[in-house]
Amino acid sequence: MNISIDLFDQDTDMSEYAAFSHGLYIGGKWRPASDGRVIEVVDPSTEAVIAAVPDATLADAAAAVEAAAQAAARWRETPPRKRSEILRRCFELMTERAETLAVLISLENGKALRDARGEVAYAAEFFRWNAEEAVRISGEFGLAPSGANRIVVDYQPIGICVLITPWNFPAAMATRKIAPALAAGCAVILKPASETPLTAYALAALYEEAGVPPGVVNVITTSNPGPVTAAMLADARVRKLSFTGSTGVGRALLAEAAKHVISCSMELGGNAPFIVLDDADLEAALDGAMIAKMRNAGEACTAANRLYVQAGIHDAFAEGLRKRMAALAIGPGTDPETECGPMITRKAVDKIDRLVQDAVARGAKVLCGGAIAEGRGFFYPPTVLSDVPADAAMAHEEIFGPVAPISRFEDEAEVIAKANDTEYGLAAYIYTRDLAKGMRMASKIESGMIALNRGLMSDPAAPFGGVKQSGLGREGGQKHGIAEFMEAKYIAVTI
Repeated sequence: MNISIDLFDQDTDMSEYAAFSHGLYIGGKWRPASDGRVIEVVDPSTEAVIAAVPDATLADAAAAVEAAAQAAARWRETPPRKRSEILRRCFELMTERAETLAVLISLENGKALRDARGEVAYAAEFFRWNAEEAVRISGEFGLAPSGANRIVVDYQPIGICVLITPWNFPAAMATRKIAPALAAGCAVILKPASETPLTAYALAALYEEAGVPPGVVNVITTSNPGPVTAAMLADARVRKLSFTGSTGVGRALLAEAAKHVISCSMELGGNAPFIVLDDADLEAALDGAMIAKMRNAGEACTAANRLYVQAGIHDAFAEGLRKRMAALAIGPGTDPETECGPMITRKAVDKIDRLVQDAVARGAKVLCGGAIAEGRGFFYPPTVLSDVPADAAMAHEEIFGPVAPISRFEDEAEVIAKANDTEYGLAAYIYTRDLAKGMRMASKIESGMIALNRGLMSDPAAPFGGVKQSGLGREGGQKHGIAEFMEAKYIAVTI
């Protein structure tokens, strides 16, 4: 199977491209699933089927591992400068074709076009950052304390990597894993979410154009992820699993990987507190809340999930957030005027509504929104709740939608205890004019990432990851992300 439509041709109609049935990308070739089955891709704005992609079998998974194995040695031996230049070219091509990629993301994911544009820029940056890191992988040399020998430490590619990415950031979650893996010298198999596979396949074609050799990046989609992933992990040549998704699935994957003693990086669920102190700049806090809550319509693991506002500023903050949320334009992601697109599936909408109705039944007040939208598409209106009790389900589960639950607090000790009362520890937000107080609170909050007077924390140059049940390892950052794809080899030398 060959892709006969050029996504990046200016005359290509996006609907025509989306409707085309793509092939699995294995060993630099496009091919159907071995049994011919496909997965339908749905536009969440209209519920219409817009594409079909192959549904990979166990045989296809084995073929992907074999292709990676065939390419691994040559890529590992490719000079760092050459790898760097290829990664840089990936960045340049993504930047040149940003608008086309953004429209494709909006079409299959539903996110507002402005969010999709931001995602493409963020996703491309992982290639630029890791292009720069690829030539800076250095070892260590020192004298043993006994003086008997020298200690040499060499950093080598870990081996073939299986990368599993979610639907909410179909470009960024892929490049955040692929770029450091390639910089380190590893060959990879990417399994994107079946809800949003089109972006992954479009990027695979872009990598090929940028000069990534056949087999170094392979992409497969499947409706049977458990057995397909297990089959790949069972192959002794696979040495790394990197996963972004729910904590429940992450636990299952860790158990599977443990059978084969495979190195794992896990970016899992979140339950981010957004803390606003009385001395905060109200408008700045509202600006930050809108970003932290409504980026990608709330479908983000770093999204503000619990908004704790101190009593003195609570009412003004709640009213200000209500006005802003109620004014957001709802519509198809591809409409340039849309500020809040649809959720990814009907199941996602039903979960959000369940959490809202549970909170209301326990005493929360609806300030805006709060009911499933009528008509086609998986829409849920931007919603603000106040007086959300601690026993509400949404205080303990990820909402993953455009719902902002506000709770009042009195003092610093109280809110720190509330912020830490969760099994998750991915992200947290603090707003205060007192920087010393903010830093003191940040040190006490159990979270891998803190945004202080900011509504956005993600940066390719910073280590991304959580503590507790929010994951293992880090992505991005100065050497943090690339280190996940390398092994340290110690050599004792007598001179």
